[in-house]
Amino acid sequence: MHIVNKAPTSKGPAENFTGDVWRESIAAPQTDGQHMVVALVRFAPCARTAWHSHANGQTLHVVSGVALMQSRGGEVLEVHPGQTVYTPPGEEHWHGATPNDFMEHYAMLDMSDDPATSTTWLEHVTDEEYSRR
Repeated sequence: MHIVNKAPTSKGPAENFTGDVWRESIAAPQTDGQHMVVALVRFAPCARTAWHSHANGQTLHVVSGVALMQSRGGEVLEVHPGQTVYTPPGEEHWHGATPNDFMEHYAMLDMSDDPATSTTWLEHVTDEEYSRR
């Protein structure tokens, strides 16, 4: 057993996010064969991800605020603290904060053997797509 030093909080890059988003790494692979990654992600009001998908799916657990989440072609979901959402492998989706409140969630996924293929980033969510509720 050992303590894993905290990685610095990092700002989400503008090519993948609209608005201010901050990511704090919670867990990452420690040995060969491990693939789990967990991050605490904080979204400012109106901030959101771009459309994206994950090769091995993703689990999101809302900690505070209210999250907005949508799969391509689906309805926008309001997800409250304590609720968990699973997005299957390859499903295009986005998630973010409501217009009036900050939101935090844990993002959990299994990385691919090639980490560069774990997440496929697509186009930004438009203001019109974001406001559909």
